[in-house]
Amino acid sequence: MFATLALAALLVEATFGYPNRLFIAIGHPVTWIGRLIETLDRRWNRPHLSRRTRIVLGGLLTVALVTISLAAGLLLHWLAGDVLPPLLAVLVLGILASTLLAQRSLHSHVADVRDALSNRGGDLAGARRALSKIVGRDTAALDESQITRAALETLAENYSDGVVAPAFWLVVGGLPGGLAYKAINTADSMIGHRNERHEAFGKAVARLDDLVNLPASRLSAILILAAAAFMKAANLRAGYCAVLMDARHHTSPNAGWPEAAMAGALGVTLAGPRVYGGKTVDAALMNRDGRHELTGDDIDRALRLYRHADRLLIALIAALALLLTL
Repeated sequence: MFATLALAALLVEATFGYPNRLFIAIGHPVTWIGRLIETLDRRWNRPHLSRRTRIVLGGLLTVALVTISLAAGLLLHWLAGDVLPPLLAVLVLGILASTLLAQRSLHSHVADVRDALSNRGGDLAGARRALSKIVGRDTAALDESQITRAALETLAENYSDGVVAPAFWLVVGGLPGGLAYKAINTADSMIGHRNERHEAFGKAVARLDDLVNLPASRLSAILILAAAAFMKAANLRAGYCAVLMDARHHTSPNAGWPEAAMAGALGVTLAGPRVYGGKTVDAALMNRDGRHELTGDDIDRALRLYRHADRLLIALIAALALLLTL
């Protein structure tokens, strides 16, 4: 178990995030992984190949990504442990692992949507631009309620995918585990789509992404529900009921858990139909009996709930780290 490493990574990322100057200078681990995926997708995912061949090649891409990530993580673990004193090694590895988390950036991006809606008269165009940076759906025609709903959905889902899941795999597998998870999740976001080009080639990584996100999605829902107990403007019981009733009906086997928890806790309805690339995708409602008309104030409540849930995650891993040292 690597709870101390995960705790260090969470604290570093929550405090400093990933400096923009560093991103401009050298990019980010996700962008490096993305370039490799893009290259392999271009070279291996040829339209003239049979569906079976494309499934096999997509599986090979998945194996290659996981192998490279594990090897890189193991090498960094070995170098830090061999060269540095134990505490300094944990700190250095924690700084490296912090790049796999998105606590600070997720909050910032969703807050940008809230801030645009909070401008006098409501800056819908600015809110749509801010939202387009964090969602894949079409945003050009969304009204305030739809913008808010999309922001809450991505906040809930990315709390699971971008914070809880990498932290979970850092605890379980250290830096190799965290890197492997991030590679799988990044590949799923790039090629794990049910479209003509990627339905076959991305099948293996999409299935694996569902599997590796399963424990974190359930833990995320639990943390959101627990956080609701600390907020007067949230309802723990309603969130619990929404998870029981609606989470399993989501199109994703994992996203429904944090989305239903947040929807119920805040008393709003999330999910439902949305448009991607001009095509409407139908999806079950999360907390269907909640309020359907949302405003920018709901984003502010959701961000407060998110902050409470994130603190609970840090406290949980800190307690685990302490327990393992006794």
